[in-house]
Amino acid sequence: MDSGESNASETSRSLLHDLGERLSSLITALYPDERQRPGYARLARMIRETTGGTISATYLWELVTGRKRNVTMEQVAVLAEFFGVPLDYFINDEVSRRVNAQLALAVALRDAKVRSLALRADGLSPASLDALLTIVNEARRVEKLNWIAEDDDAGDAPDRPEA
Repeated sequence: MDSGESNASETSRSLLHDLGERLSSLITALYPDERQRPGYARLARMIRETTGGTISATYLWELVTGRKRNVTMEQVAVLAEFFGVPLDYFINDEVSRRVNAQLALAVALRDAKVRSLALRADGLSPASLDALLTIVNEARRVEKLNWIAEDDDAGDAPDRPEA
């Protein structure tokens, strides 16, 4: 096998691995409470009812776990339609990062206290907002949560280096 075939095979495996991770992220974002998260059979039924596309529960599980290797663009399009993301979400890293940032914000805003904090901060002066950001960043450090850079909307910044 020449290096071109090897690279194509590696890219295919990477895309399938990414597809599983991205599907899992979408399911988690839609259903953050594991106890209320629908099983694959129910998800497959919801996908069929919503989009008209057919994906079996087993096939969906195989995609999420990375065990299935023969996904079609038609099936990816059905998943994109159901989850309300662009088709490119599943195949383009930049689109995936942008959508994941929006999902992280939506998930964070589900929490009434986070929403209340954001709404109460609206209208404050830039100096007051900077002070609040400093307090929140310190609280995140104390609770050993990932540090989020001010220009990082995605929320996936690397851990803040300890000073």
